[in-house]
Amino acid sequence: MEGLEKVLAFLDKVKTYYLATVEGDQPRVRPFGTALIYDGKLYIQTGKVKPVSKQLAANPKAEICAFDFTTGAWLRVAGELINDDNRDVKVAMLEKIPDLKSMYDPDDDNTQVLYFKNATATFSSFAGPQETINF
Repeated sequence: MEGLEKVLAFLDKVKTYYLATVEGDQPRVRPFGTALIYDGKLYIQTGKVKPVSKQLAANPKAEICAFDFTTGAWLRVAGELINDDNRDVKVAMLEKIPDLKSMYDPDDDNTQVLYFKNATATFSSFAGPQETINF
């Protein structure tokens, strides 16, 4: 779990990461800010009505990228994003990021949490060697 916690700490520090998906043959990238470790898995959150949800349903392969301007380091996480309808995970995400509560509820038909499966996180920097974590 140590490596996974390092990934989450980086994402929490930078606050914004960019999620890349595909729609047909067109790449799609958008900013996100949700990340949570729950039951040993890295989760993100979105809404089921958003195009990103439909893109991930059609092709769960995705990648996120985040950059830390204070250190010049960046993180890429590639893997499959798997839907999880577990209410407890939704509650945990909304507790971690209370601003989401104005738009999402664990019992609505829109709130969606997804976890990374078969993922590789790569920490990079111009100043040092890469570090890879698989989870």
